[in-house]
Amino acid sequence: MYGLEKCKLCARNCGVDREAGKVGVCGQTSELVVARAALHMWEEPCISGENGSGAVFFSGCNIGCVFCQNQNIAKGDVGKKISLERLVEIFFELEQKGANNINLVTPTHYVPLIVEAIHRAREKGFSLPFVYNTGCYENLETIQMLDGCIDIYLPDMKYKDSTMSMRYSHAKDYFTVASRALEEMVRQVGEPVIDEKTGIMKKGVIVRHLLLPGGLMDSKEVVAYLYQTYHNKIFLSLMNQYTPLPQVASFPEINRKVTRYEYNKLVNYAIELGVENGFIQEGNTAKESFIPEFDLEGV
Repeated sequence: MYGLEKCKLCARNCGVDREAGKVGVCGQTSELVVARAALHMWEEPCISGENGSGAVFFSGCNIGCVFCQNQNIAKGDVGKKISLERLVEIFFELEQKGANNINLVTPTHYVPLIVEAIHRAREKGFSLPFVYNTGCYENLETIQMLDGCIDIYLPDMKYKDSTMSMRYSHAKDYFTVASRALEEMVRQVGEPVIDEKTGIMKKGVIVRHLLLPGGLMDSKEVVAYLYQTYHNKIFLSLMNQYTPLPQVASFPEINRKVTRYEYNKLVNYAIELGVENGFIQEGNTAKESFIPEFDLEGV
């Protein structure tokens, strides 16, 4: 299938033949591997709502952040191989459970397969919005493949500083790659559309930014870039949920939680800039309990 024979779906550009069973930087071949498919209540309110978002967690990841909160699926340690037909069935099963949308989590390395699954589902009358939930380290051509398939983009904008992106994600060019991908996402879906009765988003872009311990200066630069570039054409989700898991022990500067002071400074900065379309987190969200159980539910 196009894009998997000499895979360059993400900015790693590893070029391996995943169709022949070889493993890319993402850790996956061309076979679909899913770790969980269930109603998810922990997304932004306009995504989860009261019913939940129909989250499909794909195994593998092309970024490999050292602080990854979902490391067991990012490394591909958990997951079940499924067919395209089964993925389409999962979409309909989540719809029957009352999902507000289908939330494709860490999907970059499966884009050609996902596009085909969406087409097949829509041919059968499927009508829920599709959410593309990504770390945003993918090539422009990959996002262009999704034009007309995705209703809501939910990308990260992790860093602006290349030193940070290299240290924590081994991706010196992260900001250049992610900002180019984001521009295409906004071009495709335009300004946000929210259902007035339910408060659920039907179309638009929500950009997430996770504040790292000691990373306030770079976070401010990320927020400034997003607002100055898109103003209120996108929603901005500022997160304080960073959880220092055991794998960051060798990175002492981020081996702690974000302080309330750090987070409040970032939120106040966003407000001072003029950000109106945004989400913030309240209380203590840095808990491992916020990480789902990847037990193959719904797969």
